[in-house]
Parts: sequence; structure tokens; C-alpha cells
Amino acid sequence: MTQPRRTLVSLTDTPYYHCIGRCVRRAFLCGQDFATSEDYEHRKAWMVERLALLAEVFTLEVCAYAVMSNHYHVVLRIDRAAAEALSEAEVMDRWGRLYGLPVLVRRYRDGETTGEAEAGQARAMLAVLRARLGDLSWYMRCLNEYIARRANAEDGCTGRFWEGRFKSQALLDEAALLTCMSYVDLNRVRAGIATTPEASDYTSIQARIRRHREPFVIRPTKPAPVRLLPFQELGNPAPEHLPFGFLDYLALMDWTGRAVLEHKHGAIPAQVPPILERLGIAPAGYLKTMCRSGIRFGTAVGRVESLRDAARQLQRRCLRGIGEARLLFSTPVG
Repeated sequence: MTQPRRTLVSLTDTPYYHCIGRCVRRAFLCGQDFATSEDYEHRKAWMVERLALLAEVFTLEVCAYAVMSNHYHVVLRIDRAAAEALSEAEVMDRWGRLYGLPVLVRRYRDGETTGEAEAGQARAMLAVLRARLGDLSWYMRCLNEYIARRANAEDGCTGRFWEGRFKSQALLDEAALLTCMSYVDLNRVRAGIATTPEASDYTSIQARIRRHREPFVIRPTKPAPVRLLPFQELGNPAPEHLPFGFLDYLALMDWTGRAVLEHKHGAIPAQVPPILERLGIAPAGYLKTMCRSGIRFGTAVGRVESLRDAARQLQRRCLRGIGEARLLFSTPVG
């Protein structure tokens, strides 16, 4: 049964969420559509450009993304405290980059309100806009609605572009976050579209590798690069950054990519990356997950204890994925 989004997003459990959007009937409406022989590959650039804009407007941080021909993945970190810290001018400026401001808010901005009653009403409207700038559903709405309208205008048609509302999974702990990010970043490698992470177009891993290799090279790129949540710096941990290092993550991507390409579904390559052991992720279960067409959890991903804690918070008996969690996160954390 479909559940209200407010029951799936709980910042007391985690600020990290994995979101998926699929084209209607899973048609290749963002790639080479073999059914119609139409080429919609350029729409992937639309997606990346829109993600880049939303990263500047909203206070949600992009951890990972991958744009495929009939769906996309994005891993986000919600920072509502950052939204609450925005000044009124910042709220108006950010929201104005997406939509027109209400007439009363524009008058308040320009100092044209006639009294305290009107000013108070304008401030109440700004409070609503401020909350939206830190809201997952509004972020996804601004992404999906824009792409759907633009694609329908290009095709000269109306109707659904996406199959329905986006799917979201709460990432309850560091192991779940790492697994989901690597799953997203290796999407094109797993699909056989790219041979290496750095050759994976329209993915966050390619963008991160390019910036790592050429940190001071500024070149006009299209689509514009997406601002990504940084990894922890060696010896300088920051709580607002991803809870692991980039070089460790890059080594894991290389190791996993080689295993996926060689179709070693049941074999574990030599020299298992230390990050798996540190986060208590079973290598065999991890590779099995990377080779599948989906992460076999429900509305949340995490260790057994994390899923049980989240179920108690939601006042539910259990969350789907306990068996998968036992296989994937079976290694004790040292």
C-alpha cells in the first residue's frame, strides 16, 4: 500500500535518502528509444543541469546521482537547519530562481506593504517558502515537474512523463549510505554502458574523479557540474561531510567495478577494500547487491538494528529488508 511521504521521511532517523524516478512504462524517454527509434539522449543533460540548479537553491546536498535512459537515481542529504538559517532575502532570492514570488512577498521585499498586518502575512508566506527549501518532496517535485514539462513541450504532447511519484529509501547508517552511493555510482558500469567509473557519463563518480584529477582547471562544461557533498578530509573530519574519505571510496569503486564487469557474482576478488571491513559490510553480500538490478530493501536501508529502531519510531512491527540486512551487513564493526 502507498504510504504518505511524511511517514517515510524522518530526520530523527537519518538525513540521507535514496530517491528513484522512472519514466512512464519504463520507456527510454531519456536515451535511445528502440521502440520508436527516437534519440532522447540530450535529456540526460537536462537532468544534470536541473540537479545543478536545485543544489544551489535548496538546502539539500547531493551525495550521488546517475541518469539512465529510463530512470535516474539521486542520493540526498537533507539539511533543514540550513534552511532555517537562511535570511528572508536569501529565501526570496532562492525561491525566485524557480518560481515567481507571491505578490504580497514582492511588496514586502520592496517595502511597499501598507501595515504590520500585511507584513506579518508576507513573513508567514516566507516561512512556508523557507520550509520548502529544506523539503525532500518539494526538491523532487521541482526536478520531476520541470523535466516532464520540458519533454512534453518538445514532443508536443501532454500526460505523464514519470510513472508516478518518486520512490525513496531512508539510509539509516553509514554502511547503508556507502552501499547505496556505490550502487548509484556504478549504475552505468553494471548496465554495461561504461567500462570504468570515470567513463560513466551523467554520474556523480565521473564528476568527482574529474575534479580530483584537475582541481584547478576551469572549463566551460555542459551540462553544468552539480555541487556535490564533500567527503571527509584526511585528518580533518567535518560532521557536515560524508562520513568516509574520497580515496577509500574511489578504491572501492575500482574494486567493485572490476568484479561487476567480470561477472564474479559469487567470487570475492583479492585485496578487499578496508572501508568494507571498517563499516561492517560483508564483501560477498556487497558484491551480490552491486550485481543486482535493485537494492532489495523497502522504504529504508540499514543494519538489522537500524531497521528495528526505525520501525519502532514509525510504530510499525517491522520494515522490509531484515533478511537482506543480515546478509549484507553481517560483518561486525571493529
